Amino acid sequence: MRTFNTLVDLAACVGQDVGVSPWHTITQTQIDAFAAATLDSQWIHVDPVRAKEGPFQSTIAHGFLTLSLLPHCLAQTMQVLEASTTINYGLNKVRFTSVVPVNAQLRARFHLAAAQALLPHEGRGYALTWDVTFELNAQDKPACVAQCIVRHYT
Repeated sequence: MRTFNTLVDLAACVGQDVGVSPWHTITQTQIDAFAAATLDSQWIHVDPVRAKEGPFQSTIAHGFLTLSLLPHCLAQTMQVLEASTTINYGLNKVRFTSVVPVNAQLRARFHLAAAQALLPHEGRGYALTWDVTFELNAQDKPACVAQCIVRHYT
């Protein structure tokens, strides 16, 4: 994990890869819980027997499950000691470029694309734009690429 003392220190990393999260294994239990939470119980995700005969020979994670791991992966990758609060602000672009089979290992690579100090009425902090690539272990093609904006407050 990379540690920054201040948001100014982190903002100075614009244009750089800031870090890579640890590997995270996607389990069927996690897929089933996500399906229950989102009411998306399509068989390709939750029926291992039927999925075995399907196009991917196993169940696959929801694309949005992969994307939902972004805050967790960011927290595992870096911390800013002066930041008191971090919130998701939005997404500019998301593409699910490869399926994530059950038991696959994912990690997220974070590239800091932009950093903008918040306006006084928005609070003290920065809006950081991250280019995020979710990599699959032993595979060249990523599972997901996204650009997200995260606000960090002091």
